[in-house]
Amino acid sequence: MTRFDLTGKVAVVTGGNGGIGLGMAQGLATAGARVAVAARDMAKSAAAVKELEALGTQAAAIEVDVSQEVSVARMVEVVLERFGRLDILVNNAGINIRKAPEAYSLAEWRSILDTNLTGTFLCSKAVYPFMRKAGGGKIINVGSMLSLFGASFAVPYGASKGGIVQLTRGLASAWARDNIQVNAVLPGWIDTALTVEARKHAPGLHERVVARTPVGRWGVLDDLAGVAVFLASPASDFITGVAIPVDGGYSIQG
Repeated sequence: MTRFDLTGKVAVVTGGNGGIGLGMAQGLATAGARVAVAARDMAKSAAAVKELEALGTQAAAIEVDVSQEVSVARMVEVVLERFGRLDILVNNAGINIRKAPEAYSLAEWRSILDTNLTGTFLCSKAVYPFMRKAGGGKIINVGSMLSLFGASFAVPYGASKGGIVQLTRGLASAWARDNIQVNAVLPGWIDTALTVEARKHAPGLHERVVARTPVGRWGVLDDLAGVAVFLASPASDFITGVAIPVDGGYSIQG
């Protein structure tokens, strides 16, 4: 067994039916993990499962609303029923609404925080007792460049993603004694359906991102596969509570 081999492991990826979540799920599947794609859109999840199965692994689609504690508990039950174990959790499910900060309703603010931040907490809390009983586990939380920077058009999203970093640190500190490593990934500007929408709302964004990113391009989904495997594997057993930018150098550029 290599330090990056996930054969026999079971991963749950929330929001794993598209974008960054699917890219991370593909990386885990390629390394040998069986993958549960947990999301609200079951038709989209079924298509993602077919893509993962084509990589030679077992996969399943599970319906979940991460903002609802009962739904999250059921998700964990179904994973254990189908696969018999749960080793890796990727908290990727998230939403965004882009507008000026003064234009948000309280309901919109709450929906973003409930999905992105509270959902990450609920899923982590739900898997904890099973990981502890099994002797350890890996939790990977998905933040954002907006965990680090402000954006006038995504204030609640930025608040939720800033909270992801602190939640990661707190859980890592609390659960290290249980051999559960909790880390975060902060994707830069990745070419996904969500960032296509961002470019519509922010003219010139594409050009600014390319100009600021030292590698000179937007990220692609495969750029998230390696970091997912690393943080899910024994190779990262002595790493916990960190937030790793995967951004082509965007966040270090002055």
